[in-house]
Amino acid sequence: MSLAVAVSSAFRDALTFWLPVACAGCGVVDTDLCSGCRDALVAVVTRRLVEPGVTVTSALAFEGVAARVVRALKEEGRTSLARALAPALAEALRVATPAGARVTTVPSTRAAFRRRGFRPLDVLMRRAGWTHERLLRLARATDDQRGLGRRARRENIGGAFVSRPLSGGVVVVVDDVVTTGATLAEAARALRAGGADEVIAVALAHTPRRGNTEGKSRVIET
Repeated sequence: MSLAVAVSSAFRDALTFWLPVACAGCGVVDTDLCSGCRDALVAVVTRRLVEPGVTVTSALAFEGVAARVVRALKEEGRTSLARALAPALAEALRVATPAGARVTTVPSTRAAFRRRGFRPLDVLMRRAGWTHERLLRLARATDDQRGLGRRARRENIGGAFVSRPLSGGVVVVVDDVVTTGATLAEAARALRAGGADEVIAVALAHTPRRGNTEGKSRVIET
């Protein structure tokens, strides 16, 4: 563990000790996550076509309680919340992963790792009881995808990932939140280019698409 990561972890622990604990989902004090918000994290597994040839199996809608809890994990460093989110991710993986498939995750940027001091997907996968391989790496720097539309996301992430050489088989690639699907589509492209016969996409949560939003995804099975 680097000195920066150790300092970041110690700082988070100190804040947890000195500041009142509040529910990440609703803000009620004296609990990390109240029972009502915990119940809101029960998986409702959905398959969504988000890009041509890319169907994502996800467990939660990224809104309300689920969105607040995921943000608290990722941006506030409240890694203990992974324990409550993990069952939903485990259910999506169970539904989507065929026997013998290799499992990998979308790599985080170096900047994100330095900022957080940990990789959220690593924590979630470990809590979910799933092991994974690092089959993808970043080939170039990318901008933050937040706030970008579908076309801008494709352009930003295009060619960003490179896969380790693969000798066929099925690979399941996991992300925490899928919005337009551009990141998972690029990961799938890289894995196929690396030699995978089939790529299956899984996410903890999906962002609901409403109204005439650009690039609306289509629910194809629940």
